[in-house]
Amino acid sequence: MQLAVNEGSLLNQTGLLTRFAGRFFRELFRPGFEWAELLRQCFAVGYQSLLVSVTGFIMGLVITMRLRPTMVQFGAEAWIPTMVGITIIREMGPIITGLMVAGKVSSNIGAELGSMRVTEQIDAMEVSGTNPFKYLVVTRVVATTLMVPVLSILADAISLSGAYLGVRLHGDTSLPLFINDVLNKLTLAAVAESLVKCVCFGFAIGLVGCYKGYYATEGTEGVGRAANSAVVVASLIVFVLDLLTVQLSTILGIDN
Repeated sequence: MQLAVNEGSLLNQTGLLTRFAGRFFRELFRPGFEWAELLRQCFAVGYQSLLVSVTGFIMGLVITMRLRPTMVQFGAEAWIPTMVGITIIREMGPIITGLMVAGKVSSNIGAELGSMRVTEQIDAMEVSGTNPFKYLVVTRVVATTLMVPVLSILADAISLSGAYLGVRLHGDTSLPLFINDVLNKLTLAAVAESLVKCVCFGFAIGLVGCYKGYYATEGTEGVGRAANSAVVVASLIVFVLDLLTVQLSTILGIDN
């Protein structure tokens, strides 16, 4: 039965989204996974998010250029690679990747599933005996969950290359020394925290996009509303998850 999800209180929407997540996990572990569709969705998510590479390079370069005057003022210029590395890998890389994927992929998923809903393609799949939820929703959520960490690693590497360029513009630091300074204060726990954060971002982005699109109503207007709402909600959840992750890492002593 189709549910109207475009209207309602925040509490009601949270409950519906939670129930949608519960259905996802039930369908995920049932036999008959759509591997071919999963691979296609992984490629689609990665291809749609290639702009992360350009953004990451500029981000690393700008952070280095902004940070350098202050570090020079305090006589701590040698700490620039370490500071930039921690900033990019632990925070900026995951959050920028999450926001870009939320803006591009989540809206595309919402629009795609929304159009399928309003044109009754999903209803036709149900009538024909196909499980549209497993084929359309599970594969997309798993794809975003897997690909956001991969995209974040790519963004981190490209951002650090931009940071290295920023360091080289004002000095003669070698690449091995730069890499050593970046990894010097970076612990395995901090890297694990970043990856876990990305997994949570990817899951939330895919889930919200599928939820908004799967239950879209009111024709083409509803499709546009589902796509826009998916971007806003997914981006907000990314920030909330980031805040919760930072608080949890502080409690566990990862920041120490």
